[in-house]
Amino acid sequence: MTTRIPVTIEGNLTGDPEYGASESGNEYARFSVAVNDRRLNDTTGRWEDAGTVFHRVVVFNQQARNVASSLRKGDTVIVAGDLRFGTYTDKDTGQSRETRDIVADNVGASLRYASVAVERTPKANGPAARRAPSGPAAEPVSSTGVGIAH
Repeated sequence: MTTRIPVTIEGNLTGDPEYGASESGNEYARFSVAVNDRRLNDTTGRWEDAGTVFHRVVVFNQQARNVASSLRKGDTVIVAGDLRFGTYTDKDTGQSRETRDIVADNVGASLRYASVAVERTPKANGPAARRAPSGPAAEPVSSTGVGIAH
């Protein structure tokens, strides 16, 4: 049984995303986000940094490609996903260590201090992505002469 802990963070990338693929072909992007805690000092009335927490994030498939091609060190991002805990054995000491990663469902550039241009990518791959949508086409009411009757 796993515990699902949903989280949302906003912070700055500490480096360019690392992009790759697993042996089974699953694409991934890994990156770290620094989240700065700021607090108002009641004595001085000024905002002060109260510490930084670093989060490791991993994202998969199409979103991994988009993250790797779009984001760079220093960019402010918003990440929503699930917190995942794990353990590993340190190669040097042989001691068991714990890890904490965010497996991201969504990653986006924060628009708080920046603007972006959105370039949409198709949701499907291959010819289906280039085909015109199928199904009925409806005309606006204004061009059909139909109105609302009371």
